[in-house]
Amino acid sequence: MLIFDILAEKRIREAIDNGEMDDLPGAGQPIEFDDELFVSPEQRMVNHILKRAGMVPSDVSMRQAISKLRDEIRRLPPDNEQTESRRRELTYLLVKAAEERSPT
Repeated sequence: MLIFDILAEKRIREAIDNGEMDDLPGAGQPIEFDDELFVSPEQRMVNHILKRAGMVPSDVSMRQAISKLRDEIRRLPPDNEQTESRRRELTYLLVKAAEERSPT
């Protein structure tokens, strides 16, 4: 680390300790990253339109459903008809997600 990096870190730490950073705009709020550096401009526009419409891309909703099912299965008793039904549903979603990711 360069001496300037060390000095900058020290001054930032002192400012935080002295409360100088407490009243900054947006303090305590999540940071929104609108830059999608590795996404094409066309896909960025589609994502923006979907976001404004309150919709979620299909791959994101699929991951959310998979996560929800996994949590639900963890909470259910292991030898249960409902657990087996949820496992079959999870397997279906995992296969479907894998198919969507694989090139055709």
